[in-house]
Amino acid sequence: MYVPRHFAETRVDVLHDLIRRFPLGTLVVAGPDGLEASHIPFEIDAQPEPFGTLRCHVARANPLWQHLAADRPVLVVFQGEQGYVSPSWYASKQEGGKVVPTWNYAAVHASGTAQAVQDAAWLRRIVEDLTNRHEHGRADPWHVSDAPAEYVEKLLGAIVGIEIPVSQLIGKWKMSQNRPVADRQGVVTGLERDGTPASVDVATIVKTTL
Repeated sequence: MYVPRHFAETRVDVLHDLIRRFPLGTLVVAGPDGLEASHIPFEIDAQPEPFGTLRCHVARANPLWQHLAADRPVLVVFQGEQGYVSPSWYASKQEGGKVVPTWNYAAVHASGTAQAVQDAAWLRRIVEDLTNRHEHGRADPWHVSDAPAEYVEKLLGAIVGIEIPVSQLIGKWKMSQNRPVADRQGVVTGLERDGTPASVDVATIVKTTL
């Protein structure tokens, strides 16, 4: 990922936070017929330092897990807040009109070598971790133990885990940092005026660059 210095985000805790808030990652693996991508919800463990470990599971019928190898790196892409930026919001538009549209976004690329995990206890733990995190805060949260035990065991047999000790973690927060302060203030105003939840989320981040 191309990351100009002013867009770089290197704080590991910030990168992990984006992964937790937007856990659906795109796992890219080199298979025998070229690149393969699967969209999978991940759990991020901060250990071991510095970059932590990613864990997920896929259907046993998905051939992707069979293409994992200790000498073959994989890439997981996480997309955070994002939205269109109109040049009409820039104060500098009045100074000759030399402005163009762009797109603001936050993204994290995590890479490392992955291994398939078929241990039943490990698989149950990752399923419970994912479930508990996303059910947390609901009025009537669902638990894995709510389903019949034999049903759960059958489904666990139909999945394979993937564990990725992260060797490289790259963050890009493209949030108008390359624009003058007056332009960034205009972006915040324009995004807030749009009023969609996505636009407001981007505006909140752009404010941190002022």
